[in-house]
Amino acid sequence: SLCFSVSIRLCSTRIHTMFASRAISQTRAIAASRNAEAQRGYASGPRKTELLIDGKFVQSKTDKWIDIHNPATNEVVSVVPEATQAEMNAAVASASKAFKTWKETPISTRVRTMFKLQQLIVNNLDDIAKNIVEEQGKTFADAKGDVFRGLEVVEHTCSAGSLAMGETVENVSKNMDTYSIRQPLGVSAGICPFNFPAMIPLWMFPLAIACGNTFVLKPSERDPGAAMMLAKLAQEAGLPDGVLNVIHGARDCVNFICDHPDIRTISFVGGDAAGRHIHERGTKNGKRVQSNMAAKNHATVMPDADKDRTIDQLVGAAFGASGQRCMAISAAVFVGEAQKWIPEIAAKAKNLKLGGGMEKVDIGPLISPVSKSRVEKLIQSGVDQGAKLVLDGRNPKVFAGFEKGNFVGPTILADVKNNMDVYNEEIFGPVLICLNADNIDEAIRIINENPYGNGTAIFTNSGAMARKYQHEIDVGQVGINVPIPVPLPMFSFTGSRRSFMGSTHFYGKMGVDFFTQTKTITANWNPDSASIGVQTSMPILGQHK
Repeated sequence: SLCFSVSIRLCSTRIHTMFASRAISQTRAIAASRNAEAQRGYASGPRKTELLIDGKFVQSKTDKWIDIHNPATNEVVSVVPEATQAEMNAAVASASKAFKTWKETPISTRVRTMFKLQQLIVNNLDDIAKNIVEEQGKTFADAKGDVFRGLEVVEHTCSAGSLAMGETVENVSKNMDTYSIRQPLGVSAGICPFNFPAMIPLWMFPLAIACGNTFVLKPSERDPGAAMMLAKLAQEAGLPDGVLNVIHGARDCVNFICDHPDIRTISFVGGDAAGRHIHERGTKNGKRVQSNMAAKNHATVMPDADKDRTIDQLVGAAFGASGQRCMAISAAVFVGEAQKWIPEIAAKAKNLKLGGGMEKVDIGPLISPVSKSRVEKLIQSGVDQGAKLVLDGRNPKVFAGFEKGNFVGPTILADVKNNMDVYNEEIFGPVLICLNADNIDEAIRIINENPYGNGTAIFTNSGAMARKYQHEIDVGQVGINVPIPVPLPMFSFTGSRRSFMGSTHFYGKMGVDFFTQTKTITANWNPDSASIGVQTSMPILGQHK
């Protein structure tokens, strides 16, 4: 599937299947980690997240720790360190040292490591997903989708031998050939968001490493567990010491990555303020930066669309993952008579169940109390500024035992105008704002006037309307009857305008471009060894007669 969301009907079937046996044992990876922690004396308190430096998982010597809460209960489940300057320097030094040998490792060997990593992720997919449920709050089904979409990038990375091929032109002049080769850059770094704890790290380090670089990963300090499990699997797959390192922290850690002279590239996914800061600071220090940032993704609903299917798609894409997706549909533009569908959308959304991710629910919590408060304030601002509150998700009913979680239910605001705060800010919550347009031209104008360009979708049965939309819309990723058009990794993630800053995009061919530099060689092996004399004029490789 090209989208994260699925119909509510299919989702329900999957959930019932998945939870037929609730007494599933903890994963080997989690169990091994916790046993090791118990042996080190941490079993009596929250788990302590380790660093990965030079092939060894180690405890930080810092005195600064960040609590990690289960968003469904707000209980502390683990703690993550703010790595010391010495620890961060050691990670980069290890990566720099490892690059000297890793870049010389045959690409076939690197690819075989990716094949092993792929299988290990498959074997441990449910276990990684359970950690995401605990630290990030997703439903188990959605967490499995998080891991799977990252797994797809690893699978495509297994074709790095073909992706990294250069170009050749023979006989650019007599007995002279020109060819290009791709070479790795050195140490790369990745800074990850909280909303996809597995998928985004897998967008970053596998392709960078397969291209011959070494990597320093900084997972989100809110939910680093999945990234640590992936790092352990990468070690098990056979990565040499130092090829992948993991550090933790907040702003100081980000600035360290932006400033360190040995780091050549930075990959970032997250919010506007952080993304612009990282791009500006990183590029000032001569680094390549790719920065995926905020979004306001619109769906255009034409009156000729398949009504039932469109409603299902909108509900799933707007409220799935509690709206905490950079490709979630947060705004819908209803053209003409289609605006009459809003009450039916609200009726379907109202039936979605909220609770902990291992329960039989459709929606989990927001990541933190701060996020919950911000979403609720934006909802109220929409009401205060004249929007119609069709469905209010504040103070929702949740499964017993999760009353202290960060829950906001599906919320729908109609008659929204483009001067309202709820339209101009990225909500990042389960809120669908509805705008009206008289025709497709007005819908396109509304969307193109919005500064963000991550994704958009049109629902229609008209090929002519779809063709017009895809051609005229100024958004980097377009779905036609596909609500969340995230490309599979043989393509690249091509958000545009204010949603992206940088040189080239994530994964696919553009990802290979980002993690390699092109070297062009012009060679002359002339069998005639006689000198043609000194030439002081501009060399000309071919002349017109």
